[in-house]
Amino acid sequence: MEMVNEINPNLIKRKRNGQINIKSGNKVDSVVKWTIWILTGLTVLAFFFFNYTGLQIKRAITETVYNLRVMFFEPALSHFSWGEAIYQIGITLGLGVLATIFGAVIAFFLSLLAADNISKPWIAKVVRVFVAFIRAVPTVLWVLIFAIAAGLGSEAAVLGMLFHSIAYLVKAFSEAIEEVNPGIIEALRATGSSWWHIVVHGIIPSTFTYLLSWTFLRFEINFSVAVAMGAAAGAGGIGFELFMASGFYFDLREVGLITYAILIIAIILEVISTRLKNRYFPSSVKV
Repeated sequence: MEMVNEINPNLIKRKRNGQINIKSGNKVDSVVKWTIWILTGLTVLAFFFFNYTGLQIKRAITETVYNLRVMFFEPALSHFSWGEAIYQIGITLGLGVLATIFGAVIAFFLSLLAADNISKPWIAKVVRVFVAFIRAVPTVLWVLIFAIAAGLGSEAAVLGMLFHSIAYLVKAFSEAIEEVNPGIIEALRATGSSWWHIVVHGIIPSTFTYLLSWTFLRFEINFSVAVAMGAAAGAGGIGFELFMASGFYFDLREVGLITYAILIIAIILEVISTRLKNRYFPSSVKV
């Protein structure tokens, strides 16, 4: 009786795919290594083109250490009170909240159109290209554009942050929606569910935890941006006071105190977001 060795075409295909993956992985590694070496070489080369005329290393180091010591070890308020400081922090938080809430609501509906598993391919591509263009422009530039169009103030800051928040969250939300188990969507479609029924009963319950997490993350980003835009767009807030203390009054003690206040608020936001997630979604598992 002859033994016939049958060749499994799927096995050959898997081997070929494995070889292709190994080769593509080696190419990626080589590209990353060459990129790191080139950037390192350019960084070292840049030091040879600096203008070192009049530079006194010892004096520069001494003054830098002194400025840092005054800034972070002797913080104090000089040009406004504690009440005004809390009020300015509230303005900055308000800017971040407005940009995040409106951005998250608009981004959710756009992400439904950008997700391939529940939207038509051509619609998803159009939305993705549109938000990619918006996301490619930095938030600061959007704020400056609206500052020119609408004038300096909180409106320009909110609109600029809103634009970039929408583009950022559309990408994050759509990727979360696309990772929903296809069986859930197919089961709902098999029962004759409408598109909105699938979204309400299939998409939202499966992705709500991750949508909330991305929204909290964007709020933290918007708070940091609002600090910077307080001066750039004339939106006020603690960022404007930081600009005045550093660029107008040259008060290092006040700069240090404002920096500590911003750092404390950022830590509090992180703690709150983590506790909310652990409390309401302690065992969230991606479907």
